[in-house]
Amino acid sequence: MRAATPRAWALHAAREWRILLADHANCEKKAASTALALMFAYPEDRPLCLALARLAREELRHYEQVQKLMGATEVPVQRLSPGRYAGRLRAALATHEPLRKRDLLLSGALIEARSCERFEVLAPLLSPPLADFYAALAESERRHAGLYLQLARADVKDDEDAAALMCRLHELAQVEADLITSPDPVFRFHSGVPAQLQAA
Repeated sequence: MRAATPRAWALHAAREWRILLADHANCEKKAASTALALMFAYPEDRPLCLALARLAREELRHYEQVQKLMGATEVPVQRLSPGRYAGRLRAALATHEPLRKRDLLLSGALIEARSCERFEVLAPLLSPPLADFYAALAESERRHAGLYLQLARADVKDDEDAAALMCRLHELAQVEADLITSPDPVFRFHSGVPAQLQAA
């Protein structure tokens, strides 16, 4: 990652933890569907498919845990509109192979790494049981980020290719950092700083 979560976002998220939790449930579903989509897109890559099958199951377990926590804290299920984060990041990805596969895996690594960082930032600002839950989830997200990066590196052919991979990771990380640090009209788990706070 090229930028840390702005403090203003974290403080706002701690106040609006109910919306945060509802969107977190959506994020877990999206994470599982992303893993499944990659399995369908690259069925010939057996190691990738097996690794992502395990990841998808874990993401769905996290979804179940979030739903249980929402019930315990009386947070209603909400049909929230998507934020800009994933869509804008995906718009920066290559559209042709084999670069498309590489970019999808690198963006997956960045999203999971950001989730890990946000859990770590949020946990000290929240009260139990949400604080404990987020602190525990951070390690899983760190592992998921490492897995996506490992899968991206699996297709590297030589030192020049490895250097190109890291260069591309830095390029996408800058796109991701810009989304995280710029004003955002919609508050979500992966949003930038709420626009109303920027204007204040």
